[in-house]
Parts: sequence; C-alpha cells; structure tokens
Amino acid sequence: VWQFTNGTVHITDVSNASRTMLFNIHTLDWDDELLAMLALPRTMLPDVRSSSEIYGYASGENFAGQGIPIAGIAGDQQASLFGQACFEPGMAKNTYGTGSFVLMNTGAEPIASDHGLLSTVAWKIGDEVTYALEGSIFSTGATVQWLRDGLGVIRATADVEALAASVPDNGGVYIVPAFVGLGAPHWDMHARGTIVGLTRGSTKAHIARAALEATAYQTKDVLTAMESDTSQEITTLRVDGGATVNTFLMQFQSDILNIPIEPSESHETTALGSAYLAGLAVGFWKDTDEISNLWRAGSKRIPTMDAKTRQSLHATWSRAVNRSLSWASSEHAKE
Repeated sequence: VWQFTNGTVHITDVSNASRTMLFNIHTLDWDDELLAMLALPRTMLPDVRSSSEIYGYASGENFAGQGIPIAGIAGDQQASLFGQACFEPGMAKNTYGTGSFVLMNTGAEPIASDHGLLSTVAWKIGDEVTYALEGSIFSTGATVQWLRDGLGVIRATADVEALAASVPDNGGVYIVPAFVGLGAPHWDMHARGTIVGLTRGSTKAHIARAALEATAYQTKDVLTAMESDTSQEITTLRVDGGATVNTFLMQFQSDILNIPIEPSESHETTALGSAYLAGLAVGFWKDTDEISNLWRAGSKRIPTMDAKTRQSLHATWSRAVNRSLSWASSEHAKE
C-alpha cells in the first residue's frame, strides 16, 4: 500500500498485524508491553485497519492517470479462507502447497488452543471481527518433490498419482516427512523424517503411496486438534492448491477424515478472497451472503472407506509419528 500510494498511506489490516507477534488480537491494537520489551516505537508501525475498506488510491501516474482504490487487505491464508466462503463458525479449508495450511472459522471470539494450533484474526469487516484457528503442516507437496528430486522415484510431480494407485494399499509402509521437524499439532523441531514398515516386498509404488497418504494423515491430525479445541465437528473440508488435482489424494483425504472433500472450482482462492474483500468495500458485492452464493465446488469426494480400516491406518500412522519425535534432540543423541 505504501508503494502503490507513493508513500502517502502507511497501513496494514488486522489479519496481517495479528501475525507479527506485536499485535494484541483481543484489543485489536499494537501491544504496548511487547513494544516496550523490544524498544519499538509505536510511530514506526503502520496504522491497523479493517480488511475491507478504501485505504487510499494507487498513484495515477502508474495507472494511466486513474486513481484506483485499494480496498482489500488480508494475509494469504486468511484470504484463502475468505475466498473459500468459509463464513460460518466451524467451516474449514486446507490449502495444499509445498506445505499445507488448515484454517477453521471460529467466529467472533478467539479460541486459545490447547492442542498446538495458532489463534489468529481471520478478517475484520466494518465493526465485525472473525477469528480462526490455524494449523501449519511443513511438508506435503515438498514430500513429493523429495521423491522426484531426492530419490528419483518419479520424473515429474504428476507421475506420483499413477504410481501410488498402482498398488492396492501401502503395504504397511508409512512415511513421516519430518524433514525440518513437525509443525502442528506436534511442534517438534527435533523430529526427523522416517520410513517405517519396509519389507523385501516394498516397492517404489508403496513409498509413493505412503508419501501421499502422509499428507492426508497430517491434515487429519490438525482437524482433530481443531475439533478438540472448539468442541465442534467439522463436517466438510474445502480444499485448494496444486494437490487438489490428485484424485487419489483427494479420495484418500475424504476416506481418512470420513467427511466430504470439496475442491474449489477456482484454484486461486487467495487472490479471490482478496478480490471479494475489495469488492465489498466498493459496493461491487452487497454482503457475504451474496459471495457465498458465488462459491462453486469442483469434483467433490465422498468417503467410502470402512471405519475399521480407517481407524487401523491412522493408528499405525500415529505409531510412526511417535518414532520420529525428538529424534535429533540432544537427549536422544546421548542414548
């Protein structure tokens, strides 16, 4: 905004401010105690505004003489939540990239997590503030990249689906992709990647399948934490990102969660969410109800796995995760 307005407007919105570790998400203002601890003068920081209003105008000299209103600001994952039209408490989305980011709308009050999740401001429109819980998963798409670049199991990322689907199950093989530790809900910087359950019968197809399944298991762990924190059942997961084109993964995700998976028809939900926020500010859209009616699902996935299989698979995954925890800690190294 500062650049677009040629240094005339120095602002941010509540969703971005809430991620600086300097912002009080309860008072919706910079935290004086934290600023004092770090000797940061408040005058250095941008004014904090809502996520949908006209903040200023893009400099006319850069836009053919037209002053274009700047009217929507949101953090990328909050914008994706908005773009997925998750406007009601309990609605959740997952964005699959190199890592994955699961956000759940928690309504008008922040919920302090007891299960390793982040409480954040989702957006503010007018005087109404919406909060969310977020779980960050470090390695999902990056695991497939590792299969391609590190192991040479596949030549192209898209090859992983056919290879994984070429075997009827994972053959007892599980990959915990803790290459840089584990994020939510474990938050273990000392965890390290593991492959367990290998036998002489294990093939690269089993490893490829285990890599994709790991994405679904990690997502389940985060959603379980969200349900525990909110005492609210998540009944559908809206999804976006590159991995949503992988039909094997989307079906397995639905199966292991035992809920429908709804990919957005739009693959660019972050940009879409930002556009929605700006459109509301300038009156292009009337309200979030109108935006909800615009949301369209792509190829929806319905769970087909039986409960016994689902529970057994996830229980074994949890055992594998336990093997990876604290692997690189100094205490473990002494053993």
